[in-house]
Amino acid sequence: MAQKMRPPVEKNDDLVVTIESLTNEGQGVARVEGFAVFVVGALAGEEVKAHVIKVQPTYAIAKAVEIIKPSPDRVRPACPVFSQCGGCTLWHLSYPAQLKQKQQFVLDALTRLGGFSSVPMQPIVGMEDPTRYRNKGSFPFSVLGNAAVFGFYAERSHRLVPFSDCLIQDERIVDAARRVAAWANTCGVPVYDETTGEGQLRHVVARTTAEGELMVTVVTKGQLKKKDDLLSFLENCDSVWHNENPKLTNVVFGEKFTLLAGKPALTETIGGKRFSVSPQSFLQVNRVQTQALYEAAREFLAAKKDETVVDAYCGVGTISLFIAENCKRVIGIEQVAPAIEDAKANATANGVKNAEFICGNVVDVLPRLFSREGGVDAIVLDPPRKGCEEAALEAIAKSTAKRVVYVSCNPATLARDCKYLAAHGFTLSAVRPVDMFPQTCHVESVVLLERLEK
Repeated sequence: MAQKMRPPVEKNDDLVVTIESLTNEGQGVARVEGFAVFVVGALAGEEVKAHVIKVQPTYAIAKAVEIIKPSPDRVRPACPVFSQCGGCTLWHLSYPAQLKQKQQFVLDALTRLGGFSSVPMQPIVGMEDPTRYRNKGSFPFSVLGNAAVFGFYAERSHRLVPFSDCLIQDERIVDAARRVAAWANTCGVPVYDETTGEGQLRHVVARTTAEGELMVTVVTKGQLKKKDDLLSFLENCDSVWHNENPKLTNVVFGEKFTLLAGKPALTETIGGKRFSVSPQSFLQVNRVQTQALYEAAREFLAAKKDETVVDAYCGVGTISLFIAENCKRVIGIEQVAPAIEDAKANATANGVKNAEFICGNVVDVLPRLFSREGGVDAIVLDPPRKGCEEAALEAIAKSTAKRVVYVSCNPATLARDCKYLAAHGFTLSAVRPVDMFPQTCHVESVVLLERLEK
């Protein structure tokens, strides 16, 4: 039996390495005698001094402690807690370079994981201003000294990094969090301690709309006390909710919601379509890039007035409503029942009469739907990060659909699923990345697959 080779580095080693590339989590990739070392805080092309903090049989993790030769794309991070907070990963990389890197993430996934020798890549859609783009923020609370503070957790931890501002959030969202913290500190509301289960104040979740409305949801362990005081601190909000979450869990919301003041729901506008927003509603957090994403999906779909389109994983019907005016019928599928109800309400609110929504698992519904309809013309896929189940892809491959438009938030699972469809009668015709989350490594993509003529 061959003896396993010992890694050429050890914990606490200090190394001088050259960074070859970036991982899709924003770590620099270096090699020591062919052994992979992932360096936090380093950029491609840099020479850095790195301190090894963890060694595994096939790789090591290190932290850059000195930038010996910086990348020309390195910039001073605008965020003062960038190196501590686990929210963003690319503040130290110029925005044009971020876009180039994200496009490369998608290209690498499709070539290396998908096996595509030629990728019809279109330029990535970036933002004119890559700050203050988030219309939803969720902040946990902790105690610093004797004061309630909010922030984000450090990467891979539950150690809170407090801050006074977050530069990717709408300013009104951060201001709402400040006001809830002020309420807790002024009125003596104890902060929840997840290690002991003691205390009350757990999270604040705030959302804004294009119309300038603000919704705030305060999450506590038990019944809300000092309610009138809270409302005085949040007097200018359009909607204030309380959520009670007594469970020992990392999940933000509990089951019980109570409207404290204002409207039960707000209205968000994307691409001329209006969507109802409640505390639990799922909508993309970047309305500008969401419109760009959906317009790309509509363009790639190129639906005709006599065509039937299936929108699988339709959520609250956002893409369905975008494409409905271009086709004969659109049929949305979603397994989350409240989302289906929201989709139906959104269709009614927008005067869309040619949209049908079915509650169920895509894997179960697709074969029945194809059988019922006798055939469909095109399919839109917008699955979660894990991608599509193989059974769903199998059903699509056996369907009459001539085009598949795949909207993805994960290049790896996108590549895997496109590989399957390419092996079952489809060709990759167009790829357009969209930068939905500037300053992070996340990238969305819209892909067009067309059925090959038999």
